[in-house]
Amino acid sequence: MASEDIKLMAHLMRRGGFGASRDELEALARQGYEATVEALLNPETQEPSDHLEFLRYHPGFWKTITSPGMGSAPWLYDLINTQRVLQEKMALFWHQVFATGQSKIDHWHEVQNQVDMFRELGMGDYRELLLQLARNPAMIYWLDNCDNHAYAVNENWGRELLELFSMGVGNYTEDDVRECSRAFTGWTLAPMIPRNAHGRYDWGFEYREEDHDDDEKTFLGHTGRFNGEDIIDIICQQPATARFIARHLYNFFVADEAQVPAWSVTPPQDPEAIETLANAFTESNYNITEVLRVLFLSDFFKEARYAKIKSPAELVVSTLRLVGGYEFPAPGIGNLSKEPGYMGQELLNPPSVEGWHTGVEWINSGALMKRVNFAADMVGDVSRPGVAAMVDRLRSLGDLTPEALVDGCLDLMGPLEVREENRQQLIDHANESGALRWGDGNGAGTDPAAERVGEMLQLIVSMREFQYA
Repeated sequence: MASEDIKLMAHLMRRGGFGASRDELEALARQGYEATVEALLNPETQEPSDHLEFLRYHPGFWKTITSPGMGSAPWLYDLINTQRVLQEKMALFWHQVFATGQSKIDHWHEVQNQVDMFRELGMGDYRELLLQLARNPAMIYWLDNCDNHAYAVNENWGRELLELFSMGVGNYTEDDVRECSRAFTGWTLAPMIPRNAHGRYDWGFEYREEDHDDDEKTFLGHTGRFNGEDIIDIICQQPATARFIARHLYNFFVADEAQVPAWSVTPPQDPEAIETLANAFTESNYNITEVLRVLFLSDFFKEARYAKIKSPAELVVSTLRLVGGYEFPAPGIGNLSKEPGYMGQELLNPPSVEGWHTGVEWINSGALMKRVNFAADMVGDVSRPGVAAMVDRLRSLGDLTPEALVDGCLDLMGPLEVREENRQQLIDHANESGALRWGDGNGAGTDPAAERVGEMLQLIVSMREFQYA
């Protein structure tokens, strides 16, 4: 069964990516843990997904009005197919932190353009990312900065910049919100060409100097004729910002934390880890890659196995990558892109600027049923290449006792660690059909023994442990 190196590599790939097959895990284990971390942190060494291939087969997705959920299909294709898994995982991370929703934007491609920005900048300089976020048309419209004028200040963007995007509640005053908002007056949308018959035109950013409040402002103890860039510089220098981003990264990559609104009154479960990440953030001059390097090489990360409930997007994408067969943008990918939404996470359309509540709040009776049914439908089809590969690995072991069948399936599905009573339930079920004996079928789908493997995999994904990463 799996060695400790394989288990640790599987943990890294669940958190730093979307899981990996046993063949991939074995290759990475031979490469070594630290070398794999470096490869994840340098995505330019791997292949991205092919955006043009998706549009070649689904040209109607470009700048059109699509049905609810269909607009995230191009991103699902990226999530399934990219080899730059950490880069894509970070795009998902920033989409949760800087939540911007299609429900108000009404332009799927503008939110997708924002995700493209997260992909490009999300592993680099946080200051630059925050600056480009302030200039992002989707965010400007989402938080009404297009209605923020020198003669009539709108505080929506300024408030969320401080509360949810950088420092967190309790680290600024209402006066700071006002002064921050004044500094971003004149940061607005460029005039837009009216929609044509086909769909939409891109939005653009424009700075209107005549609409900017250039008077003196006092923000977080600093006084000057500040513009937005100055505000972002001051924000990045705050220790509260380093701790806030560190806690977000811990919650996303290490272990489930309390929800963001509770952070001002609920201490982190591992203050030393947060301090370590915050120091890395400050010492690297806000470089996210450096913070991630510290995180992935830390003992607190390596030891936090199965301490996070998979988000719907993580569950769907990891399952599709595991079973294989979705590398081509075939008809039906639009319906697949709706699956995370059925489980409570509609990509490109978070419920509010606060994003989604995570951890145990991903789970309710309806969402759990959707999660289990989706995964069971996928792994139960033994003709899918990833499932067939697991069947072939088990076949190579020869006939299997019920206990060996259960342990072999758990090993290939993770390795997945389950409580002993749950493992025994699986063994009891396998005992009802006796030992697994391989037949003479011409393919995995024609062999009753292979079908038994598929059934066992379906039982495994219905277990509590499968919902954790």
